[in-house]
Amino acid sequence: MAAANAKIKVPEKAKKGEVIEIKTSIVHDMESGQRKDSGDKLIPRRIINKFQCKYNGVEVFRMDMQSAVAANPYISFFTVATESGKIELMWYDDNGEVYTATSQIIVE
Repeated sequence: MAAANAKIKVPEKAKKGEVIEIKTSIVHDMESGQRKDSGDKLIPRRIINKFQCKYNGVEVFRMDMQSAVAANPYISFFTVATESGKIELMWYDDNGEVYTATSQIIVE
């Protein structure tokens, strides 16, 4: 797994049971596989095809992506603050690479 060049916004603190918003974007070229290089050869598709979020090891959000997703995708979703711990974000691309980023949350 590689460290992601990502921006993450997770609340530092939340009350137990509070609905929180997690926002993230990652730098990735998201090559569709439909463009040609200078030699008129197709550039292979290389997109992030899956995004996953785990909260203390438990999956709370998953998303499949297709070639129509823009470069540097932005994702926003909600979950419930249940306990203090780690929010882990994972992006999977067509080359089998997995990019990860983490953040901590304190639940009072």
